Amino acid sequence: MANKSYKDADSALDGLLFDGMTIMAGGFGLCGIPENLIEAVKKSGVKELTVISNNAGVDGFGLGVLLNTRQVKKMVSSYVGENKEFERQYLSGELDLEFNPQGTLAERCRAGGAGIPAFYTKTGVGTIVAEGKETREFGGETYVMETALVADLAIVKAWKGDAQGNLVFRKTARNFNPEMAMAGKVCVAEVEEMVPVGELDPDLIHLPGIFVHRIVEGKFEKRIEKVTTRAKESV
Repeated sequence: MANKSYKDADSALDGLLFDGMTIMAGGFGLCGIPENLIEAVKKSGVKELTVISNNAGVDGFGLGVLLNTRQVKKMVSSYVGENKEFERQYLSGELDLEFNPQGTLAERCRAGGAGIPAFYTKTGVGTIVAEGKETREFGGETYVMETALVADLAIVKAWKGDAQGNLVFRKTARNFNPEMAMAGKVCVAEVEEMVPVGELDPDLIHLPGIFVHRIVEGKFEKRIEKVTTRAKESV
């Protein structure tokens, strides 16, 4: 099997980026996000991007850095939430936004990776989400048709990986990552730890290397989105 490992995020993305492309970015909030690859996308200067991600990080970190540099033209997301710049650009008309119910977004990515062009769901029926979309009845219930999502590039983050691209994720950092990896025409993964080929138990591999084209070991800041502590008890 070919060695898919690269020395750093910049070289792992070399030759893959172009203006106007669509990028899927795994993770949820600041958990399980490809920090190093996002920074490499920023450094490349590529622009007019469509980015498919649950959200856009926070101001100045995660995908938020690409909003600050105006490299993103459109977001396909389910949550704006903690990113004030995301909110500002959307409300001012500077940024296109395709809102999705969160489960629908995950299934659209999964369907894209599975080669399923569209599916029906009850989520969003009778709301603005269903406007302009085909609906059908099954078993006396109305469903709305949602189309699959695919991308020119998927950037994902895992806990451990090997040179053949086999990946293991850790707990909630698995959110969106496997589905997006499968839906990208090319997938680049960054991992916390690169292990020798054969060290990962085949039964515990979450994503086989066949879906990963390039892999790099990264260094991670792992910011906490919101620090919540218990009030000190008075004695």
